[in-house]
Amino acid sequence: MKKYILTRIVKSIFSIFIVVSVVLVMIYTLIPRNKIFDNDPAIKKMKDDALVTYKNGKLDELGYLDYIKKPEMCQVTFGTDGYEACLVNGSEEQKTALAAYESKGYEIMYLPKSNDPYAIHDFSWFELLTHFYGKLFAVDGVNKIQDPDNPDLERKYYWGKHPTNGTPALLCSGCQYKYQLYFDGSFPFIHQNKLRLDFGTSYPINSGIPTMQVIGEGQGSAKKTKQNFETGAVEDSALIQTTCQYKFTTDHIDAKYFNDKYANCLSAHKDPSMINTSYIIGIISLLLAYVVALPAGISMAQHKDGIIDKIGIAYINMLIAIPSLAFIFFMRSIGTNFGLPDKFPQLGFGDLRSYIMPTLILALLSTPGLMMWLRRYMIDQSNSDYVKFARAKGLSQKEIFNRHILKNAIIPIVNGIPGSIILCISGALITESAFAVPGMGKMLPDALRQKNNTMVITLVFIFTTLSIFSVLAGDLLMTVVDPRISLTAKGGE
Repeated sequence: MKKYILTRIVKSIFSIFIVVSVVLVMIYTLIPRNKIFDNDPAIKKMKDDALVTYKNGKLDELGYLDYIKKPEMCQVTFGTDGYEACLVNGSEEQKTALAAYESKGYEIMYLPKSNDPYAIHDFSWFELLTHFYGKLFAVDGVNKIQDPDNPDLERKYYWGKHPTNGTPALLCSGCQYKYQLYFDGSFPFIHQNKLRLDFGTSYPINSGIPTMQVIGEGQGSAKKTKQNFETGAVEDSALIQTTCQYKFTTDHIDAKYFNDKYANCLSAHKDPSMINTSYIIGIISLLLAYVVALPAGISMAQHKDGIIDKIGIAYINMLIAIPSLAFIFFMRSIGTNFGLPDKFPQLGFGDLRSYIMPTLILALLSTPGLMMWLRRYMIDQSNSDYVKFARAKGLSQKEIFNRHILKNAIIPIVNGIPGSIILCISGALITESAFAVPGMGKMLPDALRQKNNTMVITLVFIFTTLSIFSVLAGDLLMTVVDPRISLTAKGGE
């Protein structure tokens, strides 16, 4: 079994690699590059050299190409000796530097106004992939920070305490993040900054902010709590000290709270992140759907062709036939008659009424499929030989259904439970859009519409990983429910 699980994990990782690679190459090669600047308001304020420099800098940042400015070309080619002469346009030193980059496959171009040269190298599809995966896993270490203004920076790992709960924490000096390992009461309870996934920064929306931070950061106004800082200051602050990164240029405000340069910290927010918002609504709706659908499906199967079964079939057919969007707006109008908001932001995160209609609608939309399949599985099982044998032994219909039929019929339903739970993270596009819920559901369509390519790749990676591993989790859960199922058995066994 261990070998099987390991093999499945390896195959899953390979599948993720294939899906993400195909999507990445398609996005970076098929979408015209100028399109990614359509939603950038900064472009309208620029022209001539500033515009060209800005666009090439963004394309370099987003992973389309390698962009080398004139000073960098001169620095790499000559170092300090000949650097100043190389900066003079038309000089022999500059010609030497340009020739060196041309020999490396770079294209030499010139700014329209100053006529300063610069070099660009467009990445091939293979270079796109190597560049993406080469920086995907960011490993922190004591030599990560190289600060010329702080040559005496001590480089070491050491044990300290969590700034708010006092639990042991592994700290680092010289790393990008001060807190490398720490514990708190939020899931998954054990946190680390040693190894992180780096998909790049979001653009043009939330420009310059890492995509994973955009997804996971809280929303709304700052949430301040009383905190103790290493300088001895005790104040109400929204800073999350366990997220503090090295800050090359600090100010007097940083010096008020920190004894070192680890002062670049994220802030806590009063409202959940987009991913948490979708998960809260998704999990509650999923639980509600199973609470309603499973008893209803069982009852329909037990009373096949009876009044309960006919009512259930009518309910299933009605919800399947009605377009989801029409059902959502119909239910939303009913909710407003009971004083419930038709838009999530009207009452916000802090009011329970904001969650009622989105959660209820998602649950109701999930019930027909669960009811239909459970009924079908149970009716199929009721015609099996072991059921006829149980009846011959004198078991009651209730005993047969509860002890035998349900146990076997529930297996396919159980297989889909992990996927349903895990994929709640992805949100519900139509429902969240209809109620203006600030969740994950509309994030991928928005990223595609805004040409936010780094965000698209990030979301594809997350959703693909969750989908593939949820299938494995479902298969493993089936073996727990029914030990007779063997995932390692070959055909004919």
